[in-house]
Amino acid sequence: MSTKLSVLKILEEKKGQTISGEELANHLEVSRAAIWKAIKELRKEGYAIDAITNKGYCLTEDNDRISVQGILPHLQSANMEEKVFVYKLLESTNLTAKKMALDGAAPGTVVIAEEQSKGRGRMGRSFYSPADSGIYMSLILKPGFDVAKSVLITTAASVAVCKAIEKVTGIRCEIKWVNDIYMKGKKICGILTEAVTDFESGHIEHIILGIGINFTTAKVSFPEELKDIAGSLFHKTEDLKKTGTKQISRNQLIAEVINEVLSIHQDLESRSFIPEYKERSFVLGKEINIMQRISSSSGSDVPPPVPATAVDIDSDGGLVVRYEDGSTDTLNSGEISIRLRN
Repeated sequence: MSTKLSVLKILEEKKGQTISGEELANHLEVSRAAIWKAIKELRKEGYAIDAITNKGYCLTEDNDRISVQGILPHLQSANMEEKVFVYKLLESTNLTAKKMALDGAAPGTVVIAEEQSKGRGRMGRSFYSPADSGIYMSLILKPGFDVAKSVLITTAASVAVCKAIEKVTGIRCEIKWVNDIYMKGKKICGILTEAVTDFESGHIEHIILGIGINFTTAKVSFPEELKDIAGSLFHKTEDLKKTGTKQISRNQLIAEVINEVLSIHQDLESRSFIPEYKERSFVLGKEINIMQRISSSSGSDVPPPVPATAVDIDSDGGLVVRYEDGSTDTLNSGEISIRLRN
């Protein structure tokens, strides 16, 4: 590890505390000049580091740069240093994670970006991914189940993200089937699950779990088509200080999402998270519209939505619905909307 990253690691571990240049130099067995150079480089990269006369350096509490060194202190799993990758800009964390999985990256590997130029959501949509205000991450997971049950990992991930957000911020979120996280009626997180297939065997080798969270995205920055739909945990960095707790960082929330996802994934087959998924669901008991897929033979005409009532969540995360004729069905994929009464 370079001197710069070693200094950052120590500053992150002692965030908000002051440590002298001499202590840093002795601990890392480098010169004071090397420490000064490292601090200068980190400041250029946007890290808020105070220099206090006769005391030393302090990484300020409100510093919110995403880094491996900032994430690692909050992780529960050991030996994650070689599995967490942070980039300033990617087209898509899911796309990069897919390539890494095909190149042999280990399960549990995490890809994170400060910004995505071509962030992807479900149903081929784009995912708005501005710099410095969101969390865009993908985890490489090894499936221990049949691909027909792939909705299960998305269901579990939705619960994991909600638990992580509540643990770190104190904010309770709800889930819109199958994988959208809502706060106060606004979507603040989307989850995209994709498979990596072995071309020779055709078997599912890895699951790529993409998670995008609006952390401090300003209301005015959302594109016009999203302003009535999307929200953010906090709308500006200053709001973090109003929580009455220690300054919350994206590094801390990223780590807790990783902790919760890996924990639930290890116990996926138990379905122990299903009751909490139901508890957090705001569609159960509601009248909904089921969006029909457009087939290639149907041309450009969009088929009308199918009205139904959301009845239950089954043991695999499927949505049990009751149609107007009284018949029932279980949806394992697709999209729904809550029907508004006139």
